[in-house]
Amino acid sequence: MSAETGDNSFLRGGGIGSGAMSAKMGNNSGVNELNPEFARLYEARQEAGDAVERLAEIMRILRGEGGCPWDMVQTHESIKQCLIEEAYEAKEAIERGDMDNLEEEMGDVLLQVVFHGEMASENSIFNLTSIVNRVSDKLIRRHPHIFSKESAKTIDKVIEKWENVKRQEKGVLMYSELLNSIPIALPSLTRSFKVQAKAAEAGFDWESVDGAFKKVEEETAELLDACRDGEKARLKDELGDLLFSVVNVARFIGVDPEDALSGASRKFIERFTFVENTALGIGKELKDMTFDELDELWEKAKQSLAGT
Repeated sequence: MSAETGDNSFLRGGGIGSGAMSAKMGNNSGVNELNPEFARLYEARQEAGDAVERLAEIMRILRGEGGCPWDMVQTHESIKQCLIEEAYEAKEAIERGDMDNLEEEMGDVLLQVVFHGEMASENSIFNLTSIVNRVSDKLIRRHPHIFSKESAKTIDKVIEKWENVKRQEKGVLMYSELLNSIPIALPSLTRSFKVQAKAAEAGFDWESVDGAFKKVEEETAELLDACRDGEKARLKDELGDLLFSVVNVARFIGVDPEDALSGASRKFIERFTFVENTALGIGKELKDMTFDELDELWEKAKQSLAGT
């Protein structure tokens, strides 16, 4: 495999600099093993700006002449998936309530920002400074109730002002433009949620959740009919419509569909693990059990793991 398209777990785990170096730096007797040329980088910084500059300098060294062979050949394209993966790992740490791991994962997310900033800087496109200034300017513009004489006393008003400023910045006049601006790269459930929320802002919505539930029933019936036909193209189309309508119900009841499905998957894994362990405990393997036997164990799993 080429260096450029190799296993990016090297980068996502912090590369060589994360585990190996920190292990040595955590032990005072090991500091002398490090290259004294970079001694200025081996001490933690106390101020946020200094700490970020330390990270940026490390990245410049890794990318520069005589740097790390792996880091030197990376491109925006070759590491783009790392940014998504690190964000998901941070999300998982939040969901577990693991603040120590969240601190680590936030560092990995920041590394991605610094890495892309350094690569762009090498070609005089943008840099870490311009990235930070741009988002700072954006926050000031989109909070006129804080940084100007305008006011917004409720969260709803704050969101309304944010969206209005955002539309002005992008020159968006039509709601369909807003729908088309929602990134295709988002997870499908999230993108569907956002698409329907934007359409609702234009008044294109059910009066109550009852209408959304009726649409789910309608789409379910159409999918069943497509199953009887067995036409692949139609099955895919009807299944998409059903999923889209379920997301609309989630929007109405204020539930994030990604979180809901993630929770359902976790719950299934826990129950399946219970079933398999129980089966092994009575000397059986799942593949050799009848449906009724499996269903009985599944019900036991639901009772035993209720509330998890």
